[in-house]
Amino acid sequence: MPISAKTLAVTLALGLSPLVQAQTWPDKPLRVVVGFPPGGAADQIARLVSVPLAEALKQPVVVENRPGANGNIAGETVAKAPADGYTLLMGSGGMVSVNPHIYATMPFDPVKDLTPVASAARVLVYLMARPTLEVKDASDFIAYVKARPGKLSYGSAGNGSSPHLAGEMMKSQAGLFAVHVPYRGAAPALNDLMAGQIDFYFDPGIGLQAAKAGRTKLLAVGSLKRSPLFPEVPTLDEVGLKGFDADSVFGFYAPAHTPPAVVARLNTEINRILGTPTARERITNLGGEALPLTPAAFGAKSLDDSRRFGAIIKERSIKGD
Repeated sequence: MPISAKTLAVTLALGLSPLVQAQTWPDKPLRVVVGFPPGGAADQIARLVSVPLAEALKQPVVVENRPGANGNIAGETVAKAPADGYTLLMGSGGMVSVNPHIYATMPFDPVKDLTPVASAARVLVYLMARPTLEVKDASDFIAYVKARPGKLSYGSAGNGSSPHLAGEMMKSQAGLFAVHVPYRGAAPALNDLMAGQIDFYFDPGIGLQAAKAGRTKLLAVGSLKRSPLFPEVPTLDEVGLKGFDADSVFGFYAPAHTPPAVVARLNTEINRILGTPTARERITNLGGEALPLTPAAFGAKSLDDSRRFGAIIKERSIKGD
């Protein structure tokens, strides 16, 4: 049967709609949903990028915090949002690389329901102890904890967060036992560390000023290389935990099926922002490293991290809240 002119017109319109949408985008404000509370590394990076992004797109970019379930609440919000480029997620790598390993069920599939837009930063974690803990350095700390199984506690930004996984990696490699205390974000964990309510934790960068001020003891870096901010502080690899690497990558995601042209535009603008001296300095001061990548490279990095973290999750039988 011949195709009517009306049917042909509708078919062409539907086929061209993503292209037309990409050409007119953006014509209203954007929303960036952050999976962690205000003050944490993800929140600070989102706000760092949102201001110049708004200037580049000539539309407001509003940051909204939706913490909980190691980023799943925010992830679900974005995964179920319209795929029109107006709703983005700023998440830790854990939402994609960790959460599927620790939750028996999830309300969305982070690989299928989200698309990588742009990585933002490689986030290091720093082993910190409360200021009153009677240890001099990382080697002394490991010996101290090892001699007191179950008597010390450590905090994290939540079950399955990179600080939690770093703690479990250290316990596994060093043969330690300490009690895990999960928080709803890194900021409240840091506050309790400084107050002496917990004994140590792996900080994702927000506590570096506190360490400089002597309000925490900075003992080691949970990365394969030292931090340029603290060149005198050794890595855990250097003090005997060979291959210790708890780095994670924070970045921006959009709902699956967001028009590729919109994703490409966002990636270009975000990467440009990350290349500015202001952004690089701010991220360095957070203890991280600006990490502009293509969407494909960002997605590949997330899958690689999934394999790395999945191994420790399985070994330690880590479960989500």
